[in-house]
Amino acid sequence: MGAAFFYHLTDSPLEATLPMLLEKSRGAGWRVLVRGPKPLLERLNKVLWERNPDAFLPHGLAGGPHDADQPILLGEVAADGFACVISVGGAEVTASEVGLSQRVCVIFDGADDAAVQVARGQWKALTDNGCSAQYWAQDDGRWVKKAEAGA
Repeated sequence: MGAAFFYHLTDSPLEATLPMLLEKSRGAGWRVLVRGPKPLLERLNKVLWERNPDAFLPHGLAGGPHDADQPILLGEVAADGFACVISVGGAEVTASEVGLSQRVCVIFDGADDAAVQVARGQWKALTDNGCSAQYWAQDDGRWVKKAEAGA
C-alpha cells in the first residue's frame, strides 16, 4: 500500500516544486500522473517544455494518441497504471488510489486559504480511510516533515 504525501508550499511556487517531485519520482522508476484543472495543467505543461533542455522531463497532456506511452501524463484521468499520482489545484485523490500506487502527492499553496482547506479535507478523508500520510512544509527553503498519520 502506498502513502499520501502533502506538500504545503510557502517558499517556492508550484512551477518550481513540481519538477523537483517529478525528477524524484522518475528517478525511482515511477510512471507519474499529474491531476488538476485543465488550465493549470496546460500552464504546467508549458513550464515543463520551457525548462532547460538538459533537465527535460518527458511528458504529455492527456488526450493524445500516445497517452499510454507517456512516463509523465498531465490530465484528469484514472490512476490505473501510474505508480505516483500528483494532485495540484485541489484535484481529488481517493483512498483506493493511495492503496494502488506507490505514492500520492498533494501539493497546495499555503498562501491560498481555500487551497489549504481543500488539502485539510483531503488529509482527513484519506487518513479516516486508513491511508498512511505525511505532511511536509517548507521552512527556509528546506522541506520539513511536520506530521505523520497511519504509520
